[in-house]
Amino acid sequence: MGAAGSKLEKALGDQFPEGERYFGLENFGNTCYCNSVLQALYFCVPFREQLLEYYSSNKIFADAEENLLTCLADLFTQITSQKKKTGVIAPKRFVQRLKKQNEIFRSYMHQDAHEFLNYLLNELVDILEKESRAAKSDPESCSSSEQIPNGIKTSHINGHVREPLITWVHKNFQGILTNETRCLRCETVTARDETFLDLSLDIEQNTSITSCLKNFSSTETLNAEDKFFCDKCCSLQEAQKRMKIKKPPQILVIHLKRFKYIEQLGRYKKLSYRVVFPLELKLSNTVEDTDAEYSLFAVVVHVGSGPNHGHYVSLVKSHNHWLFFDDENVEMIDESAVQTFFGSAQEYSSNTDHGYILFYERVDVGTTS
Repeated sequence: MGAAGSKLEKALGDQFPEGERYFGLENFGNTCYCNSVLQALYFCVPFREQLLEYYSSNKIFADAEENLLTCLADLFTQITSQKKKTGVIAPKRFVQRLKKQNEIFRSYMHQDAHEFLNYLLNELVDILEKESRAAKSDPESCSSSEQIPNGIKTSHINGHVREPLITWVHKNFQGILTNETRCLRCETVTARDETFLDLSLDIEQNTSITSCLKNFSSTETLNAEDKFFCDKCCSLQEAQKRMKIKKPPQILVIHLKRFKYIEQLGRYKKLSYRVVFPLELKLSNTVEDTDAEYSLFAVVVHVGSGPNHGHYVSLVKSHNHWLFFDDENVEMIDESAVQTFFGSAQEYSSNTDHGYILFYERVDVGTTS
């Protein structure tokens, strides 16, 4: 990427951020799903800083077992310590470890970037929890936390509830949802909390993230075969159910459900729907009255017309500049170019580059992002 790298340096000129590195990642045969997510995570600055801090304080243990966390930390350290400002790095060790650890990612088939992100974050959490328990010489240290598809839940040991550890991965990505069910007979509200590391949203044609979030929190009536067992009434009753965000995360990751199983076709189809995602987002479906405000800093884009083939690229905001990462290639793009990845207003369109995973960072009200 010599020419492209120097072109990027030329484009930024003396605006090139002090100490920053913009490196493409080599593709090892359909590993774009991995590269695009790694770029988004690298430019999630709080996560990057805590990962590098973890690495520097743990590298004294030379005999430590290699895992996905050490491989990721090693890759990020490699990027930050480059003498050149731009170039290409081969994330070979990380990809080898990923394939060794999970057979899903072993083939050269097209993989799902969201599935990879989800697996990676949960794996990092698992490693940090095990290390923390081992450090405390907990006899139970080797037992991993009970997993739920997208986060962790409290473990039970000998009848005692053990609170889950809050790792720096949780501090960045974890939020809390509350599932409220109101019995329509006695008006009693039952609330159940669950954690999440990202939100998966159903999408419709010509819509926006704000309306997708409203639909996510819309009230659903439980009746007929779906009646709710009310503890107070001691019987099945009609009820209203809704999901709200109780604790918004620092980094809000939104996954747009672009791949839908179509019964008639007997397979998944890609929804190329136009879904507008704003650069600044206000979360209004929270338990608290005040809106949580977020700023977009990365987008993982799926390029292609179907779920089983295609390509992934990422858009990243760094020091007020937008950059386009396509495996080895990195180039500057104008902020206005972000809207070309919203999707297609017509079903059959030549544009197949659609925003798939959105990364928003929480903004302290009163500060500028």
